[in-house]
Amino acid sequence: MKLYIKFMVSIRCKMVVKEAFKKLNLHYTTINLGEVDVVENITTDQRLQLKAILLKAGLELMDDRKAILIEKIKNVIVEMVHYADDLPKTNFSNFLSEKLKFDYTYLANIFSETQGTTIEHYIILHKIEKVKELIIYDELNLTEIAYKLHYSGIAHLSSQFKKITGLTPSYFKSLKKKKMILLEDL
Repeated sequence: MKLYIKFMVSIRCKMVVKEAFKKLNLHYTTINLGEVDVVENITTDQRLQLKAILLKAGLELMDDRKAILIEKIKNVIVEMVHYADDLPKTNFSNFLSEKLKFDYTYLANIFSETQGTTIEHYIILHKIEKVKELIIYDELNLTEIAYKLHYSGIAHLSSQFKKITGLTPSYFKSLKKKKMILLEDL
């Protein structure tokens, strides 16, 4: 049996779900972002208890098929951008179609209809968050970040970064350094 959980987008979320299952003495085979493979059938009472525990942690047990699909799309994107060592070599539309076993046009239409934005824009937002993270960590230069996230070059990355944040990546990096200096002066 599979359970689908909304807003489960990090390793911490997985830990919360594991603890909830442990507390209710439920067993699972795997826990991935947004879904859990449960060993046994869950009673109505157990489901209500699980729902309550998850809700307290900001997570939500889902039943609606459309909502489950939207959450799967989001989780694939989050996993792909934030947790994969390297982005897929294929384009994102093919990657999502193959991963979720649905036609991309169907996925794109359902996503846009319910989220009010396109899958492409959602991916861009996550890529920019990843760029910010990599800039803050200061382990890669902008050329390496552009290459890692499959931008055609620094100009493309900078243009998209500025469009989303209103700042250039270089200026964003300088703000981080200014903050660090200010903290050292305390």
